[in-house]
Amino acid sequence: MKTTQRLDKILAHMGFGTRSELRRLTKSGSISVNGKKIKDSGIQVNPQIDQITIDGEPVIYREFVYLMMNKPQGVVSATEDNRDRTVIDLLDPAYLSFELFPVGRLDKDTEGLLLLTNDGKLAHNLLSPRKHVSKTYFAQVEWEVGQAEIEAFAKGVTLEDGYVTMPAELAILRSGSSLEQIPAEIHLTIKEGKFHQIKRMLQAVGQKVVYLKRISMGPLQLDNELALGEIRELTALELQALQQAKQ
Repeated sequence: MKTTQRLDKILAHMGFGTRSELRRLTKSGSISVNGKKIKDSGIQVNPQIDQITIDGEPVIYREFVYLMMNKPQGVVSATEDNRDRTVIDLLDPAYLSFELFPVGRLDKDTEGLLLLTNDGKLAHNLLSPRKHVSKTYFAQVEWEVGQAEIEAFAKGVTLEDGYVTMPAELAILRSGSSLEQIPAEIHLTIKEGKFHQIKRMLQAVGQKVVYLKRISMGPLQLDNELALGEIRELTALELQALQQAKQ
């Protein structure tokens, strides 16, 4: 980050108003830097050192924001969409000025853990194929699951387009019963992120996904206290773990 930046750019980024609105606040004497009312909202300041106040209230500078979402079904993992509601539409208006984006994608009908941030460097590293950051999903599938599927995924499966996936880890929570129409329940951990990969991998071994939910991404675990559609900021420990995982 630059040592100094334009004050109006900093305040606009944090949602305190447009540049024209900030100019009006400056003219009214509402904005102070280091205890002195300023006359120019475009002055250069160091947000890590200089004390900025608006109407006497201190401005706590934040460059990056990191949010955990429990994504519901029916919402697309995008910043905008012409037809469907996006994950950005679920955010509190206070976060909109930070121009957040989802790190990776979850299918429209998939629930679970989604990270939203404006930290492009962290997002790039978490998604980089070279990093092999693991992602674990809980899935319900129509047919019985057993040792054959565990071994198939451990070797990597061939998708319908001929692509052979990296080895994946399958853990059986409930083997299921085709006769009694009881779906199997599994955890599946992958280290890549091809389009519709979980569904395609299961389809490759003759399975059909009934329900899919992402429960972890690298060291980040979905908070079970988050209801569908709810969002919270990452804790310091969660953020630290993510930053270490990307290195």
